[in-house]
Amino acid sequence: MRLPRSHVAAHTPETRRSFFKQVSSGLYGAALASALSDDLFGRSLRGAEQSHQPPPAPAQYDLRPKRSHFRAPARSVIQLFMNGGPSQMDLFDPKEELEKKHGMSYFGEIAGEVENPQAAGSLVRSWFKFRRRGASGTWVSDALPHLAGCVDDLAVIRSMHTSNLTHEPALFKIHSGQEMPGLPSLGSWVTYALGNENQNLPAYIVLDDPQGLPVNHTQSWQAGYLPPVFQGTRFRSTGSPVLNLERDFEEPDGVTSLERDLVARLDQIHRQKRPGQPQLGARIASYELAARMQLAATDALDLGHESQRTLELYGIGKKPTDSYGRRCLYARRLVERGVRFVQLFIEFQIWDNHTNLGSGLKSACEKTDQPVAALLQDLKQRGLLDETLVVWGGEFGRLPIAQLPGDKNQQNAGRDHNKNAMVTWMAGGGIKPGMAYGSTDELGFAAAENKVTVPDWHATILHQLGLHHELLFFERNGLKERLTGVNGARVIHEIIA
Repeated sequence: MRLPRSHVAAHTPETRRSFFKQVSSGLYGAALASALSDDLFGRSLRGAEQSHQPPPAPAQYDLRPKRSHFRAPARSVIQLFMNGGPSQMDLFDPKEELEKKHGMSYFGEIAGEVENPQAAGSLVRSWFKFRRRGASGTWVSDALPHLAGCVDDLAVIRSMHTSNLTHEPALFKIHSGQEMPGLPSLGSWVTYALGNENQNLPAYIVLDDPQGLPVNHTQSWQAGYLPPVFQGTRFRSTGSPVLNLERDFEEPDGVTSLERDLVARLDQIHRQKRPGQPQLGARIASYELAARMQLAATDALDLGHESQRTLELYGIGKKPTDSYGRRCLYARRLVERGVRFVQLFIEFQIWDNHTNLGSGLKSACEKTDQPVAALLQDLKQRGLLDETLVVWGGEFGRLPIAQLPGDKNQQNAGRDHNKNAMVTWMAGGGIKPGMAYGSTDELGFAAAENKVTVPDWHATILHQLGLHHELLFFERNGLKERLTGVNGARVIHEIIA
């Protein structure tokens, strides 16, 4: 087949000029690769070559326990993430003015803060009744009757706010500190800093919902630019916790142990010949951990050892609490075994109540309220709550105005996204129990008193684990990257016991 003339490369004789031109281009590439090696691998080989010394060993990243910056009460974290953005004025932040001004127009004042202005309605009161609960007298709505019984263990933060009212960037913000993908999550930072107490289980375990991933899929538990060994590990809450974990055939344990020792030695030789490749190290570490997990993971998620009373406490075996109840009980069993960070998700956008807020929010509470309360009670009675920090919340809050469906029926109304006000709470791990911190304006639209940013929230979680947010960093491209960024963050000392 004859190619068109434009596709036929003409042969040009090699000249001294063309030869040196090609060589110089190659030198530029080599210089660039050498410069980038510092950023890609965290070190430079140039000094070693000039001094005829062997190159320094690359940094080794593993999950062995590490010392914190200072002594702190918490050794592990359970994050109960409520996908979609729970409505603060329907759960923990009652607003008398919403009752008084129900039906009044407010769109003009917040027009720039409404994601869907075509469906914006007037001010709308809460669908639920509030009462002061416990000895602390903290306000909780009747949508959370079980958690209301644990309110004296909570520090409710009513003045938190974020920077974006769209799900994906708000999720990136709450999990990794900035509104963009590809960055390390909170759990990855914690395990990078502290490692794990149990070397037979992952340090960072994710219990996502069998009915679907969050709106940004698996990016909520990625390691980003941190070494991949610190990425979250998904455990299935039904069936085998991790697929392909069992051995393909039976053999004596001694033979298996010898095989693993041999493979580990070969892996070490292979890795030493290929320095500066974190993906390789993470892959080898993952295989080694998988081998150790064969017994540990199955045992950790085996609820057959739990009493019937405990199963009933979590609502396991009945609708609608069985699924989330199992994951909450798994979380307790995992931190009990020394896992550093456990993250729980609930169904896809279950708290994103744009319409039918009355029934939608009630359904979300019915699925999560009893299991969450049971988790707090169970940790407390086992003496684990003091050393386990439990955090609850979503990516943002909701607006005080109604969001109306196409039929404009007020009974079917919901609430749109609100970045200016959201509610979260912490319990255990040295947090002051039985208190509410901060407040919003009279309608619940924006944080007003003792405002808390997402970096403040992150800094406080790190503090309770003995980590100073400014001292926890990873050098990349000549910068000291931090979870809390460069704009400043403060620990919320007012909620610390």
